[in-house]
Amino acid sequence: MREVSEPTKEEKAVAKYLRFNCPTKSTNMMGHRVDYFVASKAVDCLLDSKWAKAKKGEEALFTTRESAVDYCNRLLKKQFFHRALKVMKKKPEKDVKKEKEKEKEKDKAKSDSGKEEEKKSKKDKDKKKDSEATDTKKEKSDDSPGSPKKKKDVKKKFKLEPHDDQLFLDGNEVYFWIYDPVHFKTFAMGLILVIAVIAATLFPLWPAEMRVGVYYLSVAAGCFVASILLLAVARCILFLIIWLVTGGRHHFWLLPNLTADVGFIDSFRPLYTHEYKGPRSSSKKSSSEKSDNKDSSKAQKSDSEDKSDSEKKDGDEEEDEDDNKEMDAGEERQSDTDSDRREDEGSQHSNGNDFEMITREELEQHTEEEEEDEEEQSETKPLTVQT
Repeated sequence: MREVSEPTKEEKAVAKYLRFNCPTKSTNMMGHRVDYFVASKAVDCLLDSKWAKAKKGEEALFTTRESAVDYCNRLLKKQFFHRALKVMKKKPEKDVKKEKEKEKEKDKAKSDSGKEEEKKSKKDKDKKKDSEATDTKKEKSDDSPGSPKKKKDVKKKFKLEPHDDQLFLDGNEVYFWIYDPVHFKTFAMGLILVIAVIAATLFPLWPAEMRVGVYYLSVAAGCFVASILLLAVARCILFLIIWLVTGGRHHFWLLPNLTADVGFIDSFRPLYTHEYKGPRSSSKKSSSEKSDNKDSSKAQKSDSEDKSDSEKKDGDEEEDEDDNKEMDAGEERQSDTDSDRREDEGSQHSNGNDFEMITREELEQHTEEEEEDEEEQSETKPLTVQT
């Protein structure tokens, strides 16, 4: 009984650490706002705390998950927190019927849009011949609004109720806090607020310079607040003037977040917003014309690509023929040069032989002439002696 009624300082310190460091969520339970946490996250938080590390001369308080669970059971008995039970909220029958009807209408709309897109895709496939174009078409058809999309995960609503079996179990069990200590920040803010109130009540006792400075600051703050109020009225008047002049087609807001529930800096962002809410029939026509122009341009591109491919093939064939002709001409030139070389060599050989023949004949003639001259001399000599 003494342990249940009076928690120790260590238990208070551990409970305070869990209260401010373990992740919690808030919900309503039996008309009251409570903070709850999950058991597994509380055990992880304790194992990461300073009590899970051994100090000099002392053992660690939390060595395993089981030790942390046992300690949390002690805190549960000391009524720092209680075990709760999740109860899912059931929707009324009217809402269920409305959701079913909406789902049926969506399915019908998707089926109709899917049929129309299938027809369009068939026409486009007949026009296009390249495989790359068909691949891009399939990707676009997958991203189209008629294609089935994954349903978003809807969070189910639930409420908490006290559990009959008050035990701490490691897992996804839910526990709500009863222990709510005062945080140091809240204590400091309260202390500052009290001091500020006391200082304001002692304003007549302040020095003259400080009172004059506070007076000017108060006047500046009042002017700032008045300027914001005037700006809020002026932006409404400007919106009404533009709305009346354009017949409700243009919605122009200056500083749209000025009176919104945002921060001081975000209230001046963006500077303005503009929306057009007029008829959009012309835009639909223009979009249809653009789509037709895109289809025609794609068809023209495919035709031009086919022509360019055929021209490239023809050009390649002509280049091959020219190369073959040049090779033949080169071979003929080489054959001509070889034949000329051979003729030159033959002529050189023939000229050498002729030269040899000429020299031999001249020598023979020369020797014959010398012999005849000697015979004539021999005949003339005795004739002269007889006379």
